[in-house]
Amino acid sequence: MLTTPRPIRLKGRSYLALTLKPDLPIEDWLMRLDDLAARSPGFFLRRPVVLDVEELDIDRTQLRALSTQLAARNVRVLGIEGARPSALAPDLPPAMSGGRDSGETVEESTAPASGRSVVVERIVETQPRKASSSLILDENVRSGQSIIHLDGDVTVMGNIASGAEVIAGGSIHVYGTLRGRALAGAMGNGEARIFCRRLEAELVSIDGLYKTADDLGPDIRGHAVQFWLNGETFNVGSLA
Repeated sequence: MLTTPRPIRLKGRSYLALTLKPDLPIEDWLMRLDDLAARSPGFFLRRPVVLDVEELDIDRTQLRALSTQLAARNVRVLGIEGARPSALAPDLPPAMSGGRDSGETVEESTAPASGRSVVVERIVETQPRKASSSLILDENVRSGQSIIHLDGDVTVMGNIASGAEVIAGGSIHVYGTLRGRALAGAMGNGEARIFCRRLEAELVSIDGLYKTADDLGPDIRGHAVQFWLNGETFNVGSLA
C-alpha cells in the first residue's frame, strides 16, 4: 500500500559563531589563544568556530596541523573560510563564505586588556535584520545560558551567573550581580556601554575589546560600575 511521504522541510536560520583569524607565526598565535582561554575559562566551550585563513599563505598540511592543534584545545571548527581549494580535503571542515563581521578583538602581549585579540565574532545571516529593539529579562541568567540579542540593548533585572553570558548589539544593563560574561556592541557598536549594580564578571567586552577577570582590579570588583570605549581605550567608572 502506497503512502504519501512526509515532505522534508528546509529553512534558513542564523547562528552566531566565533571566527578565529590566525596570524604568523602560528606557534605564537596559539600561545596567545591559550592565554585567552586560561584567563577566561570556558570561553570556547560549546561554541561553534569558523577558521578564517584568508590572510595566511597556508597549504593543506599546515591547515590540517592547525585544525589538529585547535581540536586538542577543544575548539570545534565547523568550517574554514578563505582557504584555497587546493588546501581543503574531505577530512577537514568544509569551506564557508558570506559571514558578516560583528566586531573584532585582538590581543597583544603588551596590552592584553585593550589591544587587538585573536577572536572575531561574526554572525552568519540568511534573513533580513529586524529594526532595533530592546530585550528585558525579568529573571536571572543561569549558568550555562547564552542570551543573544543583536538588535538592541539587553536589560537583566536579576543576576548573570558565573558560566552564563549575554551578547547584545547595543548596551547591557544588569540590575543585579554580573558574574558571567557580558559582550555589548557585538555588531560593531563602539558607542555601547555595560552597566551593572555589582561587578564580579568573568569577562566584559564592547565592540570586540575586552577585559577578563584578571584585568578587573579589586578597586572595582563588587562595586556598581559602567564600561565604555574612548576610541580603543576601555574605560570604567563608578555608578555611585
